[in-house]
Amino acid sequence: QLQLVESGGGLVQPGGSLRLSCAVSGFTLDYYNIGWFRQAPGKEREGVSCISRYGGSTNYADSVKGRFAISRDNAKNTVYLQINNLKPEDTAAYYCAAGPSLAGVCGLSRSGYATWGQGTQVTVSS
Repeated sequence: QLQLVESGGGLVQPGGSLRLSCAVSGFTLDYYNIGWFRQAPGKEREGVSCISRYGGSTNYADSVKGRFAISRDNAKNTVYLQINNLKPEDTAAYYCAAGPSLAGVCGLSRSGYATWGQGTQVTVSS
């Protein structure tokens, strides 16, 4: 059974940092691209970052470039999202998702991912 479990969310002040984790089970992580998405109340779920199956390719939404960093440890079956300089507009539920690897690159479209975690909440507030 394929499963992704996010952790690491919480309440932080603006300018703070968090590291989100996405632990996967039931499949071999290095077969898949992994994406991170977020959804704020009343808004569409948007892709923020992704990493290809072996980590050779990463992608970031313009709104998070320079502040977010994605990495993966295939031996631990875990993907990480380091979030720095948090802003109130980063407040959202964050989800990781797994999708097939095509041509060694990953994308930020939801359609590219078939298996999703339950999410972890990030709240940025003073």
